[in-house]
Amino acid sequence: MAENPLIHDTDAGIERLLEIMRRLRDPDTGCPWDIEQDFATIAPYTIEEAYEVADAIERQAWDELKGELGDLLFQSVFHAQMAEEAGHFTFQDVVRTMADKMVARHPHVFGDESRDKSAEQQTRDWEAIKAAERAGKEQKGALDGVAANLPALLRAYKLQKRAARVGFDWPHAGHVLDKIAEEAAELTEARDKMDADALEDEFGDLLFVMVNLGRHLGIEPEAALRRTNAKFTRRFTKIEERLAERGKTPEQSTLEEMDALWDEVKAEEHAANGKLPPVKAASDA
Repeated sequence: MAENPLIHDTDAGIERLLEIMRRLRDPDTGCPWDIEQDFATIAPYTIEEAYEVADAIERQAWDELKGELGDLLFQSVFHAQMAEEAGHFTFQDVVRTMADKMVARHPHVFGDESRDKSAEQQTRDWEAIKAAERAGKEQKGALDGVAANLPALLRAYKLQKRAARVGFDWPHAGHVLDKIAEEAAELTEARDKMDADALEDEFGDLLFVMVNLGRHLGIEPEAALRRTNAKFTRRFTKIEERLAERGKTPEQSTLEEMDALWDEVKAEEHAANGKLPPVKAASDA
């Protein structure tokens, strides 16, 4: 098979990537692994690549971000190639659909509406346009269109936002805090009864209300948890390093020793960031 010169043209841009994808999927001369894939097998990689983009941004790893965005773009190209082979749509259809959507959703930029409005008003207008689009798709319920396969915290956040738009929401964060206390008590009751099914149910309720509190405070829960995961990883890694300096592993240490190192690392981070160390409760002393 004659090689398309596009494949080796480093200045060819997106057309080069599309040709590479076509070549990888060629049933006679392509890559056996790529040929075997379908939408379902590629979808987990697409999700993974999106998270790797978020991770690079979280770490402000700008050199890595270029590559991660490329990996995510390749996922779109992969899905579009499979769709074209099946006769569903092409990559250009994807581009056209996205461009049309952005123009339609920004009449204050590409149409004759005024740009003289607040970000909050623009958000309300955006949601009104999306609601009209959902109506056109015969999505009549307030929660219709929230993808079932989203990460659970993110889906909870989106479900709550949708419900809030139609008035199903607590007026302020104080009510949510009261609900958290109520759900925590119900979780404790389920634990005391040793009912595994009820325990999972009540734990889920508590998580759901915590997501709602984040929404009321303007905090996106998935981003907040990613940040805490990164903080825990960073601090625990330092504990391992300091134990190694003592010739130990975590398994050879005690909880008390690791907890002391955790407090030490935490205090150093607070000092580096110009924060006062947190005051320990008497029960923690």
